[in-house]
Order: sequence, then structure tokens, then C-alpha cells
Amino acid sequence: MGARKRERADKMKEERKSIAFAKLNNSSITPRKMRLVADLVRGVQVEKALNILQHNPKDASVSLEKLLRSAIANWELKNEDQDLQDAGLIVKEVQVGSAGMLKRIQAAPQGRAHRIRKRSNHVTIVVDSAK
Repeated sequence: MGARKRERADKMKEERKSIAFAKLNNSSITPRKMRLVADLVRGVQVEKALNILQHNPKDASVSLEKLLRSAIANWELKNEDQDLQDAGLIVKEVQVGSAGMLKRIQAAPQGRAHRIRKRSNHVTIVVDSAK
């Protein structure tokens, strides 16, 4: 690796040190329902986001809370020298994308059948320090 390429790689690594993420693949909740909860925590401080998710009655909030805790743990592993309280972490980004569908059949009148599409999603949470 050349000198300039190494310098650039070190610079990018230093920039990404404050960012941590976690992914949840093939969650059985529909993307539309997951986005309703994801919109509540996007751009919010981590402590406040955890509080919102704990007191939200929707089922999607349970899996999002677990995923957010995983992203916080990933950040702590990357930044062992920093304190979590001093960093002022925020939920920088929450992406909810659709995953595969399970296609099922439901009986309909006169011998017909209707297709039921059971949707699932992929979620990615990015946590970054506010500084």
C-alpha cells in the first residue's frame, strides 16, 4: 500500500471511530409498522431513545430496543477509552428496508384462493457521538 493510500485509510478509520452500527435481518414485523417506531427515535439522544422504546406499546419497539442496545455495545467496544455518558451519543440513522415475503394462500368463496403476503424487514441503526 502506498503512503497516500495509507494516510487516507488512517484518516477514514479515525473518522469512523465514533460511528457504530447494528443490523437486524429478517425481522418478522412488516416494514410499515417498524418505520412507525423507527421514526420516533431517529435523531434522538440514545438515553432518550431507549426510554421512548421501553414505554412504547408496539411490538416493534421491543426488537428496536434490543438492536439499539447492541449498537451501543458495539460503540463501547470501538471506543474503550471514552465514557458513554461524556460522548453524548445520538441515533444518527435508522434504515428500515423490506426483506423477503412469505406467500401464503387463504381460501376464498367459490373455490378460489387469495394470496396473503407476510412481509418482513431488515433494520440498520447507526449510533454516532454528538461532538
